[in-house]
This record gives sequence, structure tokens and C-alpha cells, in this order.
Amino acid sequence: MSNRVLIVDDEPSMCETLEAGLTPKGFEVTWTTSAAEALERIAAGEFDVVLTDLNMRGMNGIELCERVAANRPDVPVIVITAFGSLDTAVAAIRAGAYDFITKPVRIDALALALERAIQHRTLREEVKRLRQLVSDSHRFEGVLGASPAMRAVHELLERIADSDTSILITGESGTGKEVVAQALHRRSRRSQGPFIAINCAAMPEPLLESELFGHARGAFTDARTARTGLLVQASGGTLLLDEIGDMPIALQPKLLRALQERMVRPVGGDQEVPFDVRVIATTNRDLESAIEEGRFREDLFFRINVIHIAMPPLRARGSDVLLLAQHFLVHFATQSGKRVTGLSPAAAERLMTYAWPGNVRELRNCMERAVALTQYEQIIVDDLPEKIRAYRGSYVVVASDDPSELVPLEEVERRYIMRAMEALGGNKTLVAQKLGIARKTLYRKLEQYGVSGPDDE
Repeated sequence: MSNRVLIVDDEPSMCETLEAGLTPKGFEVTWTTSAAEALERIAAGEFDVVLTDLNMRGMNGIELCERVAANRPDVPVIVITAFGSLDTAVAAIRAGAYDFITKPVRIDALALALERAIQHRTLREEVKRLRQLVSDSHRFEGVLGASPAMRAVHELLERIADSDTSILITGESGTGKEVVAQALHRRSRRSQGPFIAINCAAMPEPLLESELFGHARGAFTDARTARTGLLVQASGGTLLLDEIGDMPIALQPKLLRALQERMVRPVGGDQEVPFDVRVIATTNRDLESAIEEGRFREDLFFRINVIHIAMPPLRARGSDVLLLAQHFLVHFATQSGKRVTGLSPAAAERLMTYAWPGNVRELRNCMERAVALTQYEQIIVDDLPEKIRAYRGSYVVVASDDPSELVPLEEVERRYIMRAMEALGGNKTLVAQKLGIARKTLYRKLEQYGVSGPDDE
């Protein structure tokens, strides 16, 4: 990661002081006393972050922030403000600044703020690259991802899409096994035929047997009419045996014989019926352990496991988390007619550090909830589920405090709000307006912090 910093300040001595402090910390520092010259250099694509004073002759820092945000939104801007000038700091943030730091400037704190801004820019560029890579490279609708693990899955899918070979897809719950099965069907020579799925764990043995193989009229008490089984109904297409690891052991020999012979005898029937399907099976179980424990037949395992696709858990997919989050965000925003364009940096950090035990299914649910709840064009931390907000995997350093102190993100927010309360004389209505949050949200946060008091007159 490069560390190219452009300092903009109309006082050359201040520029020289900042350069002397930041250069030993690994930053490539360039400075200028002209905001107009700064815009020309930024347009040329030379810098990773801009550090500017607010009060300058000619074009001030607010206008510079607005111009950079309009022309180079990928370059974060950090502004330097006088201590206690909350109004101008808030104005700078609204003008497009990434962050602000107050005078007197401490080099250690400034360096950490710059590093955080550069990391944020790198993260945004990576998401953009991944999004483009996905749209350009893979043709399996719904199977999103550009991590090494998912690229391996895409390559395997390309090789086997047109084959009639049986496929076993394994992975934790919520990793997208059925999505992959559907994508394979759409890309196969059987795409014009039916795609039928049955959950082998969702029904008792007699009902599962009847669903798979069909039954003759009078085969059992309620069998008033004959029923064609799913193996035959799916002829010409694909049959998905979902959670096959939970199939009752007594049914497994009958399924094995049917798959071997491509013939099925309905329950209570005396005639065998041919079928022609591609079988895809999924499971979140360890089938080899189930074989050792006598819960799954080894011969059936070999029949369904001709090609094995292992779906990686979301926690092992790196930046795919943000790629998928953006995909779901756009989907649900379009569906609901809301203008929601992306994630705030803090929300993105939470998503990246959370462990995702429910995998892609949990992330999808999270983004559906966030889009429904948000009042802004960006998803913020408050829009995320409580267990993700409370997750302790994410820490930052507060630039205005001891740079050696790691502080949870909630503490950063608390300090920011309390500083605003002090600067604005405790006027909650004005604080909420200045911070761009709803009064109800402010009241709830103040209650969390143990701060109470009369409502504004």
C-alpha cells in the first residue's frame, strides 16, 4: 500500500513542519500553498490522501473538499480545524471530507488518521475491482465472488456445466449450495427441462419415499390416486437432493438402485418406470464420518460423489463479504424503491470483521434488514443487527486521543457525540441536526451513555 500525501496549507512553515513529522513514518509527502494547484495535482492521480487546512486565503478548505468530492471521490480528504470549531468540522464532513483532526496537531495521531483514510480508499478500490472482475469473468448467475476460493469454484463449474455427471455439493449451512445447483442447471444442456428440489431432511421416511419414487393407487390408506415420483417428474432436467446426508438409511438402497438402473418402481406398484435426470446432491454433513458410523451407505456416496464441489464459508472469502453486501443492497433497494447507494466506512468495517456463522444467507438477511431500516443513502452501523454492532472484532485508534490506545468503534461514536453535546450546550435538537441523525437515535445513544436531562424547550 502506497502512502502518498498531499498537504494543502497557505502557511509554508506549517507544511514543512507536517512534512518533517510524517516523512519518517513512511509517508511520501508533497505540499502546496495553493488549493487551485492542489486540484490540478489531484486530477493527475498522484495522491492517496489529501490533508488540508480549513482557513486559507483564496479557495478555503470547504470548497476544496467539495471540488475533490465532485471530481475525485476516490481520494479521501482530512481537514485540520481549530480546537472546538465543531460547526466548521461538521461542514467539512458534509462537503465530502473523510475525517477531521483538531489543532494542535499531534504527528502520531495524524499518521494514524492518514493510515485509516488510505486503508478506506484501498478497500473501496478493491470492492470496485472485485465487482468488475465478477461481471467480466463468470457467467453463473447468482454465484457471486472473486476470492481465490470462489474463483476455483467458478472454474470447476465452467468445466462441468454441460456434463450429466452426478455432483455432490458440500458446505456449511447458508453457503449457497442450492444457488450453485440452480446455476449449473441453467447452464446445462438440460436447462429447458425442469429443476426440481426435495429436502431429504424435511419429511418422514414414508412420505419421502412416496415423493421420490411415486406411489400406485391404493398403495396406502390415503393413496386414492396414483402419483408420479420426482425422479420421473424431473426427467429431461435436474433433480436436487438437498441435505442428502439426512436421508433415512432404509431408503438409501432403493435410491442407489434407481440411480444405477435409471428405473424406478412406485410404492405399491408392479411396473418399473424409466427416468432421465441429472442428480445434484447437497449436504452440510461429513458423509465420510457418517459412513464410518453406519448412517450413510458407502456405495451411494460413490454414486453421487462423482464430482465434488466444496463451498467455502463466508469467513474464508475475504472481500467477497463487501461484494455480496453491495449486491444484496442494490437488490433490496431496487425492490423497495429506496435510494440506498452503499455502506458507510464504519458499517463496511463491521461486516468485514464479523464471523458470519450463518454465511451468505445471514449476510443477505442482514442487508435486507439494513435497507428496510436505514434513513440515509448509506447503510450505517445503527442499521445493522445488534449482534453485528456488538461484535468485538473491530477497533480503531481515535486520532484526537492517545494514539497508542485501541478503542472500540462504539467508543469513537460516544466521544464524538459527547464532544458535540458540550460544544452545543447540550441542545439535543441542534446536536442531532449537526450530526445528521434523528433525535430518537440521539436520545437512545445518550441513554446508553448514561446521559439524561430535560428535552429542549
